[in-house]
Amino acid sequence: MSFALTPTILLVAAGIFLLRIGDTSLDTIRMLFVVRGRKGLAWALAFGQALLFVVAISTVLSHLDNAFTILAYAAGFATGNVVGMFIEERMAIGFMQFTIISSNRGAVVASQLRQNGFAVTEIPARGQNGTVTMLQTNVKRKDMGNIEKIVLDADPAAFVTLDETRPVRRGYWRA
Repeated sequence: MSFALTPTILLVAAGIFLLRIGDTSLDTIRMLFVVRGRKGLAWALAFGQALLFVVAISTVLSHLDNAFTILAYAAGFATGNVVGMFIEERMAIGFMQFTIISSNRGAVVASQLRQNGFAVTEIPARGQNGTVTMLQTNVKRKDMGNIEKIVLDADPAAFVTLDETRPVRRGYWRA
């Protein structure tokens, strides 16, 4: 195996690196659409991802004599995961369920959320040290930062968890 870095190998390695970034980014995003039940988009992304993968792997296999092509393949895969996650965060597709537990300011948090146009369900509950209010609200992912700010402004001591959710039946969703 050679470690010679010629201009040709440099171009081949760069191409493999970029193909793997594209392929793995599409794969990361595709999986999120699969989980969310978006069949058409998942199919299209899988098709593009498979094309890029075949070109990248065939290029690596035809240049197995040089370690830089293998390193480019691995580096592109690793980088593609991060790029795919970054793209998915920017897209902010889907819905999230916030569960907020407040020891003594639950009504204030609920009121602030409602004043900002979010639906919220208040549930009286018992915590380790007594009665608490548990609040649940389902929001579009793009509203996550806004919800967090509203909650922490109203109750900085609130315990907040977040889960990805998929709507099944209609209800109130902020427009």
